[in-house]
Amino acid sequence: MRGRDDETGEFLAPSRSQRKREADAILDLAERLVALTPSQLAKVPLPDSLIVAVADTRRITSNVAHKRQLHFLAKLMRREDDETLEPIRCSLEHDTAQARRETADLHRIEALRERLLADGDAALGELFDAHPDLDRQQWRQLIRSARDERLSNRPLHAFREIFKLLKALESDRDDG
Repeated sequence: MRGRDDETGEFLAPSRSQRKREADAILDLAERLVALTPSQLAKVPLPDSLIVAVADTRRITSNVAHKRQLHFLAKLMRREDDETLEPIRCSLEHDTAQARRETADLHRIEALRERLLADGDAALGELFDAHPDLDRQQWRQLIRSARDERLSNRPLHAFREIFKLLKALESDRDDG
């Protein structure tokens, strides 16, 4: 029982529902840790005991045994204090936010490439206004080749080259 403080009337401990929510949140955190690639996991600030437990959980392939080991990992994580778990949460959130930004950047570049192929000179003029040092002849030739590749069902070499060049322009803009 959690009881109440006689003087203030406040509850002395969290409710059973609150404890269950916290345990579920740690289980979700454990699942996210197990799903990471080894290089991503190396970036997460984990204590040595949890690194071993995560490795054991990843090694087990039997569905029931994997689930049991995952719950054991969550149990070990619940024993850790908040000062240990908070950097883990922050690291995973940072990776998620960074992945979203990278995905959004790639979608923006793809949309620009599609616009260059669809709108032609109008979109190309805007690109040249933003980047006056570009080789106009090279870009016109690439766009013309990309359109021809699509129409004749040939491999999309120019199409990919446009993407590479646009990505390089974006990274130059971000760096400078």
